[in-house]
Amino acid sequence: MPAKRILILTNRVPYPLNDGGNMATHAMVQGYQSQGWQVYLLSMNTSRHYLGGDVLSGLYKDIYKFETIEVNNDVSVFGALKNLLFSSLPNHATRFQLPVFQSAILNAITSFSPDVIQVESVFMSGYIPAIRKATDALLSLRLHNIEWQVWQRMAEAVSNPVKKWYLNNLSGRIKVYEKQVWQAYDLLIPITETDALVVRSSISPKQIQTTPFGININDVQKSDNETWNGYHIGAMDWLPNQDAIEWFVNEVWPFIHKTVPEFNFYFAGRNMPDSFNAYNADGMHCMGEVADAKAFIADKKILIVPLRSGGGIRVKILEAMATEKLVISTSIGMQGIDAVPGIHYLLADTPLQFAETIKWAVDNKTDAGGIAQKAGLLIRDLYSSDHLARALSDRLLNMLADR
Repeated sequence: MPAKRILILTNRVPYPLNDGGNMATHAMVQGYQSQGWQVYLLSMNTSRHYLGGDVLSGLYKDIYKFETIEVNNDVSVFGALKNLLFSSLPNHATRFQLPVFQSAILNAITSFSPDVIQVESVFMSGYIPAIRKATDALLSLRLHNIEWQVWQRMAEAVSNPVKKWYLNNLSGRIKVYEKQVWQAYDLLIPITETDALVVRSSISPKQIQTTPFGININDVQKSDNETWNGYHIGAMDWLPNQDAIEWFVNEVWPFIHKTVPEFNFYFAGRNMPDSFNAYNADGMHCMGEVADAKAFIADKKILIVPLRSGGGIRVKILEAMATEKLVISTSIGMQGIDAVPGIHYLLADTPLQFAETIKWAVDNKTDAGGIAQKAGLLIRDLYSSDHLARALSDRLLNMLADR
């Protein structure tokens, strides 16, 4: 039986747990630990998402080791332009290729002797050659998104021709990069079956283990004091979230406010643009970054997801469904979640559809609540963290045994 040692590499510290990426990575760490793996978490402590020592000292005390390396990954216009003109690699990949972090990886391999090394961002794949020279550990990649799709959809959503050209160019370069580096891993772990279908066009299905974000059913707490108001929460330095709020405020909200004038919508998130503070009007409330995401969510019944771009799976949707919130979302927002519109959630892709579904929910609370209850059952059946962690652990153990 293998020793079950896994080294997990991340391009940011998975904290605070108030955005989907951090939550998904944190759940992966917990999942491996629950299956008896020794977990060594090696994270970049980046300038964009920097955490001080007082915060870091309280994190991940119950795993084998948690180590962070301070890196500067600030985005500069000059750097982006230089990359565009002189490199075939996407800027995202070059920003995370750093000698200091490579040295930390090699030191961890020497001291820890991992059986598996899992990379939590495709843009950290530049370390693969050095890793392969240092160890014969299995190498896995967690696919939080198909990254080129995120940027392609961003390009489709913008009207500025220069920005559209740049985003299309970036998407194309990321697509080439992703398909190349996928080949270098022993196992790819897409977060949705939709993403797995894309990956299967490039590599063998034997190299894929779809593993959605898992919900710890024992931790689910439902609120008994909910109002039928809407909310949205997410990292506001992620461009798809910014685009979603801008579109919702400017194009969708006028229809909603006219149709259901008593309805209130609250949105919050880390790194909220200052310009969004102007959206406090006519039942709309910009809350900035909230200290307690669970408290912010607890008294609101309806999660609104107006995403027009992005990829992967919306962790906040799974969490909301688990606590029997009513989800109203676009098709892209629900991508990768095995839920049926009208049964587990309400679908809205246009301003008029958002207005009509919200009005229906407010006017038919019993039926709408029934949809939310069915969503809770769906999460218990398909997205239990224990079941998903066990399946992934067994897959890796079988691969190690077959070597």
